[in-house]
Amino acid sequence: MYLSTTGLGRQRVSARGVAANVVALGLVSLATDVSAEMVTAVLPLYFVLTLQFSPLAYGLMDGLYAGATASLRLVGGYLADRTDRRKAVAMAGYGLSALARLGLPAAGGSGAAIAAVLVADRAGKGLRTAPRDALISLSTPEPLLGRAFGVHRALDGAGAFAGPLVALAVLGLAGGASAEGFDALFVTSFCVAAVGLLILAVAVDDRRGPRPPSGVVSVRDVARLVRVPAVRGLLAAACLLGLATIGDGFVYLMLMRSQSVGGGWFPMLAVGTNLVYLLLAAPLGVLADRRGRLPVVLGGYGALLLVYLLLSGPLAGPVAVVVTIVLYGAFYAATDGVLTALAAAVLPAATRTSALALVQSGQALAYLGSSVAFGLAWSVFGPAVATRLAAAVVAVAMVTAPFVLRGASGRGR
Repeated sequence: MYLSTTGLGRQRVSARGVAANVVALGLVSLATDVSAEMVTAVLPLYFVLTLQFSPLAYGLMDGLYAGATASLRLVGGYLADRTDRRKAVAMAGYGLSALARLGLPAAGGSGAAIAAVLVADRAGKGLRTAPRDALISLSTPEPLLGRAFGVHRALDGAGAFAGPLVALAVLGLAGGASAEGFDALFVTSFCVAAVGLLILAVAVDDRRGPRPPSGVVSVRDVARLVRVPAVRGLLAAACLLGLATIGDGFVYLMLMRSQSVGGGWFPMLAVGTNLVYLLLAAPLGVLADRRGRLPVVLGGYGALLLVYLLLSGPLAGPVAVVVTIVLYGAFYAATDGVLTALAAAVLPAATRTSALALVQSGQALAYLGSSVAFGLAWSVFGPAVATRLAAAVVAVAMVTAPFVLRGASGRGR
C-alpha cells in the first residue's frame, strides 16, 4: 500500500504503517549491531580482568568510546543537510566502523592502540547516526514517528541480542578465548558489518528534505539552531539525561560483584538486556505515539533509577539479576528511539539532521562526563556509594527534564 503525506510523497509502507525504508534501515542496524556487539560484549571483561584496568581507567575508556561520536555527529549532520545526501554520509559512517573491526587484531594488548580503534569505530557511528535517524523521520509521517523508531530499534536490538551469542559461538569454534579465537572473532565481525553496508547500498532509498530560503544549508544556519527554543530545550534535556546514565559495562560489572555472577556468564548479561529491549521497543514506541513521548521517556528513566537502587542495595540471588536486567532493557526500550522521535517531531525540517546531531552530541558528551565521574567515584568511595550517587542524579534529571522541555511543543508533550 502507499501513504501520501505532505513532505513525504508516495512511500511504500507495511500494513502496520511503517515505511519500507525504515525496515531496510532496521536490517542495516541489525547486521551492524551483531558485528558491534560481538566485540563490545566482551570488552569490559577484557579491560578489567585481562588488562587489569582500574575502574577509573575503564571509565575513561568507556567514556571515550561514547564521547568519540560527539564531534563527528555534528560533522555528519551538517554534511547530510548541506549536500542533502543522507544515505551517502550514513554509508561513510557504516564503512568506517566496519574497517575498524580489522584494526582490532593489530592492536594486540596495547591500551592506546585499542583506544584508537574504538575511536575510529565510534567516529563511524557518529557520522551515520543523525543521517540515519533523519532518513527514518523523513520516511515517516509525524503521528507514527514513535512506531517507526520503535520498529527500527527493535531490529537494532535483535542484532544486539544476537551479537554476544555469535561471539560465543565463534570463540567456541575457534578454540576459545585465545589470540587465534579473538582474531577469528574480529574478522567475522567485519564480514557481518560488510553485509549491513551492502543492505544499505541496495535496499535503502535516500530522502531529500526541504531546503532553507538560501537553497543551501550553511554553517550559520546550523549555528542558529541554538536560538530555537525547541532545540535548546531538547539539548538541555539530553545533557541532563546523559549525565544520569553510566556505561553498560559498569552495570554488568556491578552485577558480577554484587550477585556473584561468574565471568563466563558476563556476555549473557548483555544478551538478556537486549532481549528485553527488542521485545519492548516497538510496543513502547506505539504507546508513546498514543499517550505521549515524554511520559514514556521519563518512565524509562524511572526504570533506570530502580536499576541503580537494586545494584546498591542488599538484594541478592538469581531473581535480583533477572529483575535488574529486565528493568535495564526496559529503560533502553523506553528512551532510545522514543527520545529521538520526540526530537524529530519538533526540530526544523531544513536542518533536522544537524539538529538531531547537536542533541545527540550533547547527550554523548554528558555521558562521557558521567562515565569518568562514576569511575572516579567508584575508585574513591566504592561501588555502592557511586551507584547511589548515580541514582540521585537520575532522580534530579527526571524532575528537571519536563521543565527544560517546555520549549519543545507537539505530541512529545
